[in-house]
Amino acid sequence: MALKDTETKPLDPEKVRELSVEEMALELARLEEARFRLTFRSATEAVENSSQFRVMRRNIARLKTILQEKRKA
Repeated sequence: MALKDTETKPLDPEKVRELSVEEMALELARLEEARFRLTFRSATEAVENSSQFRVMRRNIARLKTILQEKRKA
């Protein structure tokens, strides 16, 4: 189950907690790759929605936090 719009909208923690550890790790890797691409794209051209940086950074932090909670439990 892939999460939709994770690059542009804040994640719902309840939906993230429903995912398995493997699915969360995959989503985290996808988001980090998207953040990397966005950073490079912003260096070469104008980004139409600059708030994407903040949303993506916070979604990555949410995923890492919930992933750590699940791994400790």
